[in-house]
Amino acid sequence: MFNFLSSTIFHQHDKTIEKINFFYKKIKQYNELELKQQTNKLKYDINHKQININELLPEAFATAKEAIRRATGLTLFKVQILGAIILHYGNIAEMKTGEGKTIVAMLPAYLNALLEKGVHIITVNDYLGKRDAKLAKQIFDYLDLKVGLVHPSMNYINRKIQYNYDITYITNSELGFDYLRDNMCIEKNEIVQREFYYGIIDEVDSILIDEARTPLIISGTTEFNSNKYIKAKEISENLINKIDYEIDEKAKNIFLTEKGVIQCEKNLKIQNLYHIQNEWIKYIINALKAKEIFLKNREYIIKNNQIIIVDEFTGRIMEGRRWSDGLHQAIEAKESINIQSENKTLASITYQNLFLLYPKLSGMTGTAKTEETEFNKIYKLSVIEIPTNKKCERQDLPDLVYKSEYNKWKAIANECFDMYQIGRPTLIGTTSIEKSELLAEMLDKLSVPYNLLNAKPENITREAEIITNAGQRYAITISTNMAGRGTDIILGGNPNAMTKIAITSYILKQYNNKNTKENLNIYKCAYIDELLQHMTINFFNKDVTKEKIHNYIDKMINNTNLNSKESLKNYDIYKKILNKHVILCEQEKHKILKIGGLYVIGTERHESRRIDNQLRGRSGRQGDKGSSRFFLSLQDNLFRIFGGEKIEKLMNTLIIDNNTPIESIVLSQSLNSAQKKVESYFYDIRKQLFEYDEVINNQRQAIYKERQKILQSMFIRDCIIEYGENTIDEMLQVYNKQNIIKKQKILQQIFKLLNITTDFNFAEIIDMDFKEIKIFLYEQLRITYDLRESYLEQLRPGLIRKLEKYYLLQQIDQTWQEHLEKMNLLKEYIGWRSYGQKDPLVEYKNEAFNLFINMVTSIRQTVVYLMMRSRLIINI
Repeated sequence: MFNFLSSTIFHQHDKTIEKINFFYKKIKQYNELELKQQTNKLKYDINHKQININELLPEAFATAKEAIRRATGLTLFKVQILGAIILHYGNIAEMKTGEGKTIVAMLPAYLNALLEKGVHIITVNDYLGKRDAKLAKQIFDYLDLKVGLVHPSMNYINRKIQYNYDITYITNSELGFDYLRDNMCIEKNEIVQREFYYGIIDEVDSILIDEARTPLIISGTTEFNSNKYIKAKEISENLINKIDYEIDEKAKNIFLTEKGVIQCEKNLKIQNLYHIQNEWIKYIINALKAKEIFLKNREYIIKNNQIIIVDEFTGRIMEGRRWSDGLHQAIEAKESINIQSENKTLASITYQNLFLLYPKLSGMTGTAKTEETEFNKIYKLSVIEIPTNKKCERQDLPDLVYKSEYNKWKAIANECFDMYQIGRPTLIGTTSIEKSELLAEMLDKLSVPYNLLNAKPENITREAEIITNAGQRYAITISTNMAGRGTDIILGGNPNAMTKIAITSYILKQYNNKNTKENLNIYKCAYIDELLQHMTINFFNKDVTKEKIHNYIDKMINNTNLNSKESLKNYDIYKKILNKHVILCEQEKHKILKIGGLYVIGTERHESRRIDNQLRGRSGRQGDKGSSRFFLSLQDNLFRIFGGEKIEKLMNTLIIDNNTPIESIVLSQSLNSAQKKVESYFYDIRKQLFEYDEVINNQRQAIYKERQKILQSMFIRDCIIEYGENTIDEMLQVYNKQNIIKKQKILQQIFKLLNITTDFNFAEIIDMDFKEIKIFLYEQLRITYDLRESYLEQLRPGLIRKLEKYYLLQQIDQTWQEHLEKMNLLKEYIGWRSYGQKDPLVEYKNEAFNLFINMVTSIRQTVVYLMMRSRLIINI
């Protein structure tokens, strides 16, 4: 692997890029068949000539580059090829927004797919996975490679097919859940994933950093009492902040004061709230968290009478996800929604340990340098900054800090009004749904039209349209978090998106559809209107929808629907409208650049500098002009938690007016310092989670390996005999240390466990030496098992083999789930050991080891007992 620690890295790859361009000139002359044959030729070089894929990189990249040109009309820049090389060698490529990261991933994906081990491209959400897989299919059709896409609604048969394709697009959560489900399978054919080989992670910081605080959990329901949640909610409503409880905003936690404890004990009519047998404390703390920390339209929304989590980093809703440990139920009680049962962990894994399963891993993002240390320490990934194709012209203006939040929002609304008057496109990034709707109301009063993008269902469906059109003149776009949106804001508008919108709006209008109202600007053009009049649309049925029209246009664009005169005519009209939009958008772009380009407004500093940089990065794409500015107030969370009082005293001393903002480099530096502290705090949380999960990860690997061995094995009898012998060994170790009376009791237990019914003389056995007893018991185990096998085979041929697999897997899964519960409790309580001057992590490792040994012993003994002694009722 290359050493990418200095800027000379870019010069190191000049020769490689020259070789790529040399092959590219040659491959560019190939016809379609010759280009397709390149894949087989390269595979032959790997399999028969034993050529290393690193040596094939120039030719493979040149082949993929030509396929990209033919499929999309785009010729890759030198910096994009450089980014692809960085990815191939297992690093993180930091490429700014608009530099074409999606296309860059195609090159290393193609090269590594030649090994036929499967390449995974991991995205942050289904929308991006679907979009990128669609583009990849168009490109890799030229190269005779199959592209798969895994989405949540797929059954395991289709998932298996998709995973077996050369390149598979999948979200991080689906990948993790499939891994866990595969290791809970009862039959070998239910396993969907191949062994992991190479993963390319899009928005790598979002997945490996932001998501890594929460483990992936597959859970099952348990019995519960909803009355406790309701009672806890009633008690929490009567408790007063700073009197009965204290809020730790940094840790998002709540602690009861002495007064609060007394009040709770009085309401519950109990003596000790913290008694070991009393579980009320959990319910009350969760009720207080629901009341104070987890707020509606910020951390969650209510949809279809259900609590749906909102991702704090991307602003997207996370359907199907639930908070654990009773928190979700506490929020359901708070909102008076039907309380669903609590979950029991069936299987879990952290993102850190999931992605460390890949022998080769790489990633790409626009913002990774701030987390470089973490990437290196935990994932052994280096972050390489790729220069932009054109110099960034964006101007990042100093922050403006207001005394009150009200004045801040008033200033932002006025700034939007001013930008709208001059026609400058403006993107406003907010941190919650509540704040985005507040600004929307203020703009309504100022009669400023806008587009709103937040987690509310009515807004999220138009995400791609809103973002792609946010670069038009007079476009004011309010968005809740911009991380991982994956859609570029193109100045003047996106011609492809605008053509689609124009055709869709026209068709919907013709069918008198009520949902034709759009805030999106469609350029008024008589030529386009005339072209639309000539489109044939009579084949659409009455219940026409946007989705159906979009599907039709997509098929038309990809030449898959040109089987009639009407379709050919529509395609010709589509091309003419698109060409006209290209001209109109380019004209608009020049006008926008004259007034300063895209203006990005941040309304609050995020806990992480990366999220702020992602918002800023929406402006100044591909060398365009642009600017960004953050409007802040002393009541913002970051100021409140990290010393806003000192600045407020300074403002009062200087007698600064509420409407007058402070613009200070010192202030910006103190904010950066606060953000670094928060980042460091969350890094410590992730590091601790990783260290603790590393303990259970070793156990998880051992258990999953045993399960795989059982699933793959055709003859499991040997495994049962091995379990029996191990059980005998363990019991004989205890036997060896006992007196004669206790020795006889242990022998009786062994006989009972192995179902040995022959009347042996225990005194004679006790007189044998240790080795003889061991051999004797081994023989009895085999004899008894042979008799049992013979008996069951007579009842039903093949039954014994099915029973062996069933009992083994059932006991492994059941005992592992119980073990996970014990490990969760251990992790929760082990921290108290620090008060005894003991390292909690060391104590956790020791206790976890003992629990694991007990679990393995329990599995063996139970499986042997069930195989030897269980009674079967055969219905004939």
